[in-house]
Amino acid sequence: MKKISLFLVVALSLVSGGLPASQDSAPDLGQVLAGLPQPWKQKMHRITLREYEATLDYWSERHPGILRVVRVGESVEKMPIFLLRITDSAVPDEDKQVCLVTALHGGPERSGTTTILHLAEWLLGDSDEAAETRRRQVLLLMPIVNPYAFFVSDRFGTSQGMNPYGGGDRNWDLENLSFKQLEEVPEIRAVFSVVDRYRPEVHADVHGTGLQEYPQDQLGDRRSYRGQTMFESTGSAYSNFLLRPWDPRITDAMIQAGVEAGYGSDRAEADAQRGFWAPALDPLAGRLWRGRTRFYTAQYGYARYHTLQTVLEVGWEEAGAARLKGLLRIGNGSWQGQPISGYPVNRVKSFTGHYVTAWGRTAAERRRSRVELWEMQERFLQGILYPQTEGRDSYLVAVDKEASRMLDSDPEVLLSNLRNQSGIDAEAVETFVRAGPEILVALDRRNQADAAGSSRIRHGIGFRFRIPYRRPQLVDLRLNGHALVESPVDGYQSWFGNGFTQVQVNVPPEKAKALRIFILTIAYRPDVTRSYGWTPPREVLNRRGRSTEE
Repeated sequence: MKKISLFLVVALSLVSGGLPASQDSAPDLGQVLAGLPQPWKQKMHRITLREYEATLDYWSERHPGILRVVRVGESVEKMPIFLLRITDSAVPDEDKQVCLVTALHGGPERSGTTTILHLAEWLLGDSDEAAETRRRQVLLLMPIVNPYAFFVSDRFGTSQGMNPYGGGDRNWDLENLSFKQLEEVPEIRAVFSVVDRYRPEVHADVHGTGLQEYPQDQLGDRRSYRGQTMFESTGSAYSNFLLRPWDPRITDAMIQAGVEAGYGSDRAEADAQRGFWAPALDPLAGRLWRGRTRFYTAQYGYARYHTLQTVLEVGWEEAGAARLKGLLRIGNGSWQGQPISGYPVNRVKSFTGHYVTAWGRTAAERRRSRVELWEMQERFLQGILYPQTEGRDSYLVAVDKEASRMLDSDPEVLLSNLRNQSGIDAEAVETFVRAGPEILVALDRRNQADAAGSSRIRHGIGFRFRIPYRRPQLVDLRLNGHALVESPVDGYQSWFGNGFTQVQVNVPPEKAKALRIFILTIAYRPDVTRSYGWTPPREVLNRRGRSTEE
């Protein structure tokens, strides 16, 4: 009985309806544990700075048309901070997406860094998918942002005690979107320099198994032992629920790519089945998700350039690389049926299902437009004719305070303000407004900031409508009363996607420069007849002496 398998003991206990009758029949726990894998007894290679630099040199020699290594900074100790720029140089960058991948906790959390190095090997490889990704995207990899932590201390901070990942709440000046002690943290400055130059569509920060839990005097051989792992997660930092993609479908796509590779992923508050915390809910904090509202370095790109952000916790590099590949596939493809490929980053302002979007024929044009509009959008005033009505839709956007004065919640005042305005066919706008039953213009004044700055739009602007029918007939589309034609440059496009007929209106730079107010109207004929309301059963009506026709 001493050698009976654990499986057999469990099986017998199930058959008998409970635990074995005698503890004497239980297997020897020590023998059972001794027979299990013990990976921590095996050594793992620990990369040195010299090996890291030599590897980058080697890759550069092998892949001159794909990889460019740039020294974007150095630590206080003069240890280099490298950027790996990977793309197909034979394909112009004009229509490429830009994806930044960092390991901001990559001092003690070593599997974040090594995941990026595995991803780099794949991106430099010969697979069809890697080649397609290089053709469609510029990949910016920063495997080691904090070289002192990675090669020397195995602690989160720099030698000066600063953490490049969070930076410390007191050090952020969010009004001016800057880091107060930037000169003291060259690691953060290096990340900012890359984000500011490339203004990426997406920034993925990769974390992993960490040595920070061990006191310095207990590290010893743990610096290079195998077997330490963690519960992997995707799309959210446990401490900060703001550090996540704005679209959970992006997280789902990454998780699914990991699952297909054989690795599950924790979904944070979704798996814990907990609601989000907020300051007003502090008395209920013990019943809410542990994450809080914070600002970390990885959120800088979103705040400055409307960059999509995500974060991963990685226990095994294969899992992390698989989920990152799932993210890159989104950049290679067309998101939710859109007529352009790339990451979903081009909506910069919204109001009740209407959106201000970037304009552009290429990724570079859309990037310039996105960044410009993102910086301006807090000054925009938005409105719609209300209540919303079947067969017609509207979207009114004023881009500065002076133009905002023309918008009024009273339709009669609005129409009066538009008369004699240059570039507006006020008669056509009035015809549209009077043809419908709406009683007011709903304006989003709560979200309009009184900020200074130019109102001139230099890089074009777009607008998105969503019509709740599959094949409606678009009868009339107008901008400031002037009819629009179908055009991906100067006009409108339409397609069915995500359950709606999407209508994108495109206003090119030269036209956008001359306008400070945009009055968009759509008249359409639904392809199916819908109704709402409810009538009680005929028997109920008959008892009350009424017919269903009343």
